[in-house]
Amino acid sequence: MIRFENVGLRYGMGPEVLRDLSLEIAPRSFQFLTGPSGAGKTTLMRLLFMSLKPTRGLISVFGRDTARVTRAELPSLRRRIGVVFQDFRLLDHLTTYENVALPLRVLGRAESDYRGDVVDLLDWVGLGERMHVLPPVLSGGEKQRAAIARALITKPEILLADEPTGNVDPPLARRLIRLFVELNRLGTSVLIATHDLTLMDQFDARRIVLAEGRVRIYE
Repeated sequence: MIRFENVGLRYGMGPEVLRDLSLEIAPRSFQFLTGPSGAGKTTLMRLLFMSLKPTRGLISVFGRDTARVTRAELPSLRRRIGVVFQDFRLLDHLTTYENVALPLRVLGRAESDYRGDVVDLLDWVGLGERMHVLPPVLSGGEKQRAAIARALITKPEILLADEPTGNVDPPLARRLIRLFVELNRLGTSVLIATHDLTLMDQFDARRIVLAEGRVRIYE
């Protein structure tokens, strides 16, 4: 699904912040991405989402060499990847329902075609009774679940989540990870960037450990 071969990345003329990365994200797989603060987890996530290009090496996404993907082709590839950002990125003037439905509206879908899907998804993440409120009214955990629902509404083949449990208490963090596990059971590949070792120890999953610009993988 996604393959890195000897990937390196530097900003400008500075030293490489990521170097010689080789890894694969397989279909229907579940993995944690971890490492110390500042190790480059968010940078690696941006490479996965194709919002950054590597300085060297090969990144293949759904069989395409990202160096050869044109600007016109990029949106269709990105629609196959869901992203949950660390800062939620919800629009405060839209309700929970409208935030989740936004990716489909942007695609030009009629509301009559997707309303049922949005409502069902909000029920699945436990926000069925909060769909008509604005984000400022939501708790941090509710905002995170709304962001997860928005990332899932286009039915992506892979979900990337950047520190999705960083702003919630431990019980809610476990609940969120269980949502990701259930999503993976239904067929979506999941990659979760986190520094929470205690949380990872509660789930049997592959670990991609990033430190000093390099990765080690523990199956």
